[in-house]
Amino acid sequence: MEMTLRWYGPGHDSVTLTQIRQIPGVTGVITTLYGSTPGEAWDKAEVASLKKAVEDSGLRISGIESVNIHDDIKVGLPTRDKYIENYIKTLEVLGEQGIDLVCYNFMPVFDWTRSDLAKPRPDGSTVLSYDQSIIDQIDPAKMFEALDSSSNGFVLPGWEPDRMAKIKELFTLYQDVDEEKLFENLRYFLAAIMPTCEKYGIKMAIHPDDPAWPVFGLPRIITGEANLHRMCDMVPSPCNGVTLCTGSLGSNPKNDLPAIIRGLKGRIHFGHVRNLIHHAPGKFDEAAHLSSDGSFDMYEIMKAFYDIGFDGPIRPDHGRAIWGEVAMPGYGLYDRALGATYLNGLWEAIGKSQTR
Repeated sequence: MEMTLRWYGPGHDSVTLTQIRQIPGVTGVITTLYGSTPGEAWDKAEVASLKKAVEDSGLRISGIESVNIHDDIKVGLPTRDKYIENYIKTLEVLGEQGIDLVCYNFMPVFDWTRSDLAKPRPDGSTVLSYDQSIIDQIDPAKMFEALDSSSNGFVLPGWEPDRMAKIKELFTLYQDVDEEKLFENLRYFLAAIMPTCEKYGIKMAIHPDDPAWPVFGLPRIITGEANLHRMCDMVPSPCNGVTLCTGSLGSNPKNDLPAIIRGLKGRIHFGHVRNLIHHAPGKFDEAAHLSSDGSFDMYEIMKAFYDIGFDGPIRPDHGRAIWGEVAMPGYGLYDRALGATYLNGLWEAIGKSQTR
């Protein structure tokens, strides 16, 4: 297992590479060309520059999150092939730079959804929160305004203003797309890119839908164990795999996280590990990574990763806003650093317990 931290790149992140380098046990970053547009081919020089900046800091690029997928691919329009070709060109650029992991998602319109980006907790920290009863009262066209007002001035991943300005067009675009069509369009995309992935050894790791159920009437398909296996089986290349995100899958308490991890042995390429606290069906708050702060048994989650021999990157996922830090919601330095050291501590303890 390699402990990493997500970093949005120069000019997009309040956290610096120097700070990340000082977190004990963190050796790599998960990053991206944050200003890139879905559907465009990435520039070779920009990727090389990003890689140099990371390596000059004493870290390495452990993976890319995300190379975003154009909506025409998700919808299955005739124009999708040109965007898939651009995606393949990007994969070639990454492969030539020795970058061998890409986390992506296949969610329609919204990459993730929350009803509150800064819900206060009794200890004075704030967290991302979801309440279905609140979401049900929001006009999707006004969702961006609601989130942008509490984004601390950062551009939220998956909620880029240019794209959100076309929200009504996007909903129209997806009106005839159901779960089966979305699955077929995902299969078409993966089948097209797998030869390039296999050539360069690039592992594609799909991120589960967040939360793990349909939102605003839009279909969501990467929501639980059965659909994760379906996704893996329909394109059986070893390069086709999963980002096991405990927070996204765990938004549905029916998902048995340790069992899902064990059942996907060999197909999990990347781990996002975080904690949630459930209040009621469709109502949860994000929490500190510590087991006792939320609803997940983080020891059992990390033990499941250990038991399947997982040797890829893991990163602490969304953190609380603590100690007065102003950052992109969920992506401050302090609480994610605490999360990284906690997860590393669990991993060390599990490893030592296996050898005695």
